[in-house]
Amino acid sequence: MNNRDNLIEGIVVKAYGGFFYIHDGRDVRECTLRGRLRHRKQLVLVGDRVLMAPSNDKGGVVEDVLPRHSILTRPKVANVDQAVIIFSLREPEPNQGLLERFIIMAALNRILPIICFNKVDLAVGCQVEFVSSYRENYNVVVTSAKTGQGLSDLKAALNNKISVFAGPSGVGKSSILNSLIPGLKQKTGAVSTRLGTGRHTTRHIELIPLEEGGFVADTPGFSNLDLPNIKPEELAGLFPGISNYQTNCYFSGCLHYEEPGCSIKKAVEQGEIDEACYRQYLESLGQLMDRRRY
Repeated sequence: MNNRDNLIEGIVVKAYGGFFYIHDGRDVRECTLRGRLRHRKQLVLVGDRVLMAPSNDKGGVVEDVLPRHSILTRPKVANVDQAVIIFSLREPEPNQGLLERFIIMAALNRILPIICFNKVDLAVGCQVEFVSSYRENYNVVVTSAKTGQGLSDLKAALNNKISVFAGPSGVGKSSILNSLIPGLKQKTGAVSTRLGTGRHTTRHIELIPLEEGGFVADTPGFSNLDLPNIKPEELAGLFPGISNYQTNCYFSGCLHYEEPGCSIKKAVEQGEIDEACYRQYLESLGQLMDRRRY
């Protein structure tokens, strides 16, 4: 067993074929796992901080996995700090319901959402108003991968963080990554003229190091994130626009569904809470309640 003083800390940036590629701050090392780690129930994930014993050939052996501060189950990524949720303002047109789902799933997994509206060079007046409606509650960045507008703001938001890139196909995720990281040359999919969507072009999860520090990942499975293991009564506190009302409910354990004296239901009826947001809350609540039954 290696003395821990001789071990190097690094981050798993890719896992493939039984090998783990560890970024040690300077280089990426192809590593294997110490035998006892291979037999643990807890898998080593992309994003994990590990201690490794380096070899002279840019290889090494992973000796231990450090505690995680967050974990996504689908896709499996550890220690994510924030989700850059990318939607285009045109081609394809933004789907507000889908955008809200991305935001809520990030919040439910206790990951900071950053909304990136791409293709601003194609935007018209109504899309500008659409962007403004999100600025009050969220960190919003407006970009154009084509002209370079806003990319410096997005790059600054990524510094020293592990960020997942998420969003529907065709919105420019790979184009933005290519603009942020010269030489990356990630494949991009042309937008289908028939469907107004792009082809999926990213096949696996990989963390990409940034020159200024931090990592980004393009994770096409992000829209299928599972709800985290939280209590139903904790759910409302994770919904912006709803959480401020829950303290006024008659019952302390109110789930804001059928209970009398619910301040959230009253706020929905009076138009103070958006009905679409409340419907999304009820859908998530139903999933949590179904999980509890089993």
